[in-house]
Amino acid sequence: MSNTPPATTLLDAAVTALNGRRRDGQVAMASAVAHAIDTGEHLAVQAGTGTGKSLAYLVPAIRHAVESGRTVVVSTATIALQRQLIERDLPRLAAALAKPLGREPTFAILKGRSNYLCLNKIHAGTADEPDVELFDPFELSRTGREVTRLREWSSDTETGDRDDLTPGVADRAWRQVSVSARECLGAGNCSYGEDCFAENARRRSGKVDVVVTNHALLAIDATSPASILPEHDVVIIDEAHELVDRITSVSTAEVSAAVVAAVARRCGKLVDEETADALMGAGDQLGELLADAPHRQWMGLPASAAAVLVSLRDRLWQTRTAIGPVRMSGSSDESAAAARSAALTSLDELHDTIVRLLGAFDEPDESKRRDVVWVAEERVGRSAAAESRSVLHIAPLSVGGLLRATLFAKATVVLTSATLTIGGNFDALAATWGLPAAGRGTDTPAPVNDVTASGRAVPADSDFGRPDSGRWTGLDAGSPFDYPRSAILYVAKHLPRPGRAGIADSTMDELAALVDAAGGRTLGLFSSMRAAREAAEAIRERCAHPVLCQGDDTTSSLVRRFAEDPETCLFGTLSLWQGVDVPGPSLSLVIIDRIPFPRPDDPLLTARQRAVDARGGNGFLSVAANHAALLLAQGAGRLLRSVDDRGVVAVLDSRLATAGYGGYLMASLPPFWRTTDPKTVRSALQRLKA
Repeated sequence: MSNTPPATTLLDAAVTALNGRRRDGQVAMASAVAHAIDTGEHLAVQAGTGTGKSLAYLVPAIRHAVESGRTVVVSTATIALQRQLIERDLPRLAAALAKPLGREPTFAILKGRSNYLCLNKIHAGTADEPDVELFDPFELSRTGREVTRLREWSSDTETGDRDDLTPGVADRAWRQVSVSARECLGAGNCSYGEDCFAENARRRSGKVDVVVTNHALLAIDATSPASILPEHDVVIIDEAHELVDRITSVSTAEVSAAVVAAVARRCGKLVDEETADALMGAGDQLGELLADAPHRQWMGLPASAAAVLVSLRDRLWQTRTAIGPVRMSGSSDESAAAARSAALTSLDELHDTIVRLLGAFDEPDESKRRDVVWVAEERVGRSAAAESRSVLHIAPLSVGGLLRATLFAKATVVLTSATLTIGGNFDALAATWGLPAAGRGTDTPAPVNDVTASGRAVPADSDFGRPDSGRWTGLDAGSPFDYPRSAILYVAKHLPRPGRAGIADSTMDELAALVDAAGGRTLGLFSSMRAAREAAEAIRERCAHPVLCQGDDTTSSLVRRFAEDPETCLFGTLSLWQGVDVPGPSLSLVIIDRIPFPRPDDPLLTARQRAVDARGGNGFLSVAANHAALLLAQGAGRLLRSVDDRGVVAVLDSRLATAGYGGYLMASLPPFWRTTDPKTVRSALQRLKA
């Protein structure tokens, strides 16, 4: 029998050592996490702001790691939370638990290889050629200065981690000194293998109790034949509401004439002129095809596209064959080997994408396909004169099967966030993760069809690797906030339904009256940047309160200025809906201009919606409404950040009170005191201001 103290005993010791106080929700969550680890049953935990969820999952995770000798993986969606865990939470917790555990727990951070400097690329001089759009003297000069600074930094840094570089550099400069996992020569083939920053980080991660990583690397580990993360049997996913989007992003690929041209340039010095010209010509054909293609989803493979893609596939393979394999015969060949490795990697990735595109329509039933394909227009550069180009995208229709067959089949998984219940339960998100609905048997997972980032199919009926890999439970750990006494949810039922022509005059009047009543102190969350700018300009004219708008400065700087001046307002769009943490008197009013449904022309979400409809479900509720409910909950969560906070969440979209789906969306929000009376809300805001 183990002598390790129970998780709740360790939690009490940690809370005491950190001068905290006992929280019932935190204790309940820690007990549930410990039980899940002991039984192998997956767990979804909704833990509101102020619950102390980081401590609630770290304590039982550390206990398991110390007792079993196995590493626990903690995955987050944002760099901010990774830093909080590594720089604040884990150091303090390790010191607090050292005595009851008999030793001090250890931890490390692990990111994808491209987040670290590559010493071989720096010293071998294998920098990429600049993008064709970059022949701007100012941009080239700036990139050159940043690369020079990175080369100098490589001699001083102990980690080579991009996030440790202050101030940072542009992506373009960083690409000159880093490589992806596929581009890497491998530690055994590189004379810098012993000193490699990425290898050192990976070696450290294999010797510690807790490894902190991100959802993207978790996805790459799940889809890669090689193990990137250390051996583990428990994974804790914080910010789990973002898991599907991050996995989808890693599994999404794009093709354009510019992408083909970049690959052709990289291979130009390694093959004969005729082969290089043939590849460039195939890219030009693709550019002409996409230039004439409507910007929308492909329901089938156009005949003209099939011919162009087949030609491009063949030219890519011809070029790859001409280059041949990477050979290492001595350190003098490292530069050439690195160039060949980079060229082969870019060829393989593009070739795999073309093959995936050609096979995307083999299944005649759209709802059973693994991928969604569409053409979109994208701007090149940030200037007003920036050009546009057409890009072909391919993304997985679902990632549930992939998660079920890899992540959930190989480890016990704990998923947590402040917002996981939609419509009052966990089932909606569980379905997107590939888990069965509550009460279903473990052998009847929801039917989904997936494809990994490399094009490897994951069948909908994949067997689970562990007997209980489909079993899961849900826990709402609650919140320390007294929601009905702390906040009001106001729905402006009298306003007209939002239209496409901009913010209605009556809605703008309502917005100005609310801001004035609150005395500024307003975070405005808008569905588009156009609406945010329109509202910011109008409020600046109508009200005396300063208004900051996203895009005026970096987001972090804007949030800091907003927090420092209680009379200031901050307006913006998606990135402000999550992660803004401003406790105290600077934030008394959160305004949401409209229900954040996905754009009706979003090809991936509309395809997912149609697939649910085809299987007899409600695509609107399962996709569009769930998307909106999750964002609404995230946006409303910006208001109360400490137990002393008070305020109003005002939704200026009457549909939340009048539409049939309004109740479903409301069930995803905290139990604020609710009203549709504008006078009541303005009076409450004025009392708060006073």
